[in-house]
Amino acid sequence: MATYAIGDIQGCDDELQQLLDLLEFDPAADKLWLVGDLVNRGPKSLAVVRRIRALGDAAVVVLGNHDLHLLATAFAGIRHKPTDTFDDILNAPDRDELLAWLRGRPMLHHDERLGYTMVHAGLPPQWDLAIAQQCARELEAVLRDDAACKELFANMYGDRPKRWSDDLRGIERLRFITNCLTRLRFCRADGTLELAYKGTIAQAPAGVLPWFRAPHRRSKGLRIVCGHWSALDYHSEDGVLSIDTGCVWGRRLCAVRLDAEASPVFVSCAQRGGWLPEAGD
Repeated sequence: MATYAIGDIQGCDDELQQLLDLLEFDPAADKLWLVGDLVNRGPKSLAVVRRIRALGDAAVVVLGNHDLHLLATAFAGIRHKPTDTFDDILNAPDRDELLAWLRGRPMLHHDERLGYTMVHAGLPPQWDLAIAQQCARELEAVLRDDAACKELFANMYGDRPKRWSDDLRGIERLRFITNCLTRLRFCRADGTLELAYKGTIAQAPAGVLPWFRAPHRRSKGLRIVCGHWSALDYHSEDGVLSIDTGCVWGRRLCAVRLDAEASPVFVSCAQRGGWLPEAGD
């Protein structure tokens, strides 16, 4: 029995199938962890969601920002962006079942036996595992409540508040949680989020750090697998394994084995208009 984590798929179903074939993935015996952003920007979002949902308990999925954007469009009428490519899901005959399945996915997954925690983006330095799990549960509860999720989606977009406080309440608390779990790449030494910059570490503005290099990070010591950061490519540092390798931008799709030492596995991806360091938000 093997457990694999796969990076951001974003509608690249052909490459996903190639990667699963290369891994010789057996849903009867193996487990698949998906770091989020199943949909959008790529050509086959519907096929990806159907494929992963059909795996049943063999697949563990956390939601990413593109997945939440799909749900916000479906349930709160959030306007499409010109680059959105998930109309195939919105117009599908099984749309309601697929969207309900997505709403039921966690925002964070922790496996004590395996020794890994999975999120889409990152954790602010003030959060330890217990706080992160509690915050994820709060957001999950809202996503699964019809009225509450519409209010969240109507107010989800925005970069504030920029710093965690136990006193945060209401939509500001939920927006901060959402931004950390699905958008975080950089912060400052005091834990202030820096969400505008999306590029490489080497080109980051002065005083802006990758979230996993923040001093006094309370999640230090956890092994965390995440995605979201295509400019970072495959990156392993201080227990954090970042595996968004830019498939939708014409680079590659990545799988890593979590239950045994093994080299990452990649499949090359079809070119889709080039890649920009800031792409993939």
